[in-house]
Amino acid sequence: MQNNLVSIITPLYNSERFLAQTIESVLAQTYTEWEMLIINDGSTDGSEELALSYAEKDNRIHVYSQPNGGSASARNHGIRRAKGRYIALLDSDDLWEPWFIEQQLNLLHHHHCQLVYGGHKRIDEKGEEILRPFIPPEKVTYNDMLMTCSITCLTGLYDTKPYGKVFLHEEFRSLRDDYIYWLEILRKCGVAYGNQGVVGSYRMSANSLTANKWKVIKPQYLVYRQVQKLGRFKSVLYLISWALHGFIKYWK
Repeated sequence: MQNNLVSIITPLYNSERFLAQTIESVLAQTYTEWEMLIINDGSTDGSEELALSYAEKDNRIHVYSQPNGGSASARNHGIRRAKGRYIALLDSDDLWEPWFIEQQLNLLHHHHCQLVYGGHKRIDEKGEEILRPFIPPEKVTYNDMLMTCSITCLTGLYDTKPYGKVFLHEEFRSLRDDYIYWLEILRKCGVAYGNQGVVGSYRMSANSLTANKWKVIKPQYLVYRQVQKLGRFKSVLYLISWALHGFIKYWK
């Protein structure tokens, strides 16, 4: 483990349209001690070739390939290879502001905590801002996260030093895997702190799973029942809370 290194884990599946913007947002970081591990998850377009072209220009970028297994499998692949003390998840169509790493590390050190997150813009496939920026609460606990997910994948930064690496549940493939990941970390560290500023941009495509809540209702329920081992009654109550918060979150 390299003490000052941030390991950026990026699963890649047919994101040729957006990948260059994502990588460029990493290259623009004011904090320069990072490695970017791009895991090609069986892409059939030119994504891998594009990623490799960036890796040839900057030795902090590393590209690995695997058969298609979903984002959880690809992220775990990257986490296993990560050399940094800090782990960040960045999807291949999302963007960071140049100050993302610097501000998130400062927030970690300020609170002496293991997990931080932040606010983000919501953009469409053309990169144009839609809805209002999502500004999260100042802090969340494990119980808070059961009610609603305030940690957006692209804004989280985890310090592995106290508890070691945490891995995603691959049985969910690309559904709710990052949500479970944050829950697992919060079970260990107790509380996470939020950056009230905008630190990135989350791309909401027309067929985005997050944009279509109906597709994730069953997996969300299974998170409560099968992973968090909650009873049926509690699982249904948390599911209702999650759905209501989600409706508010994506309709303003």
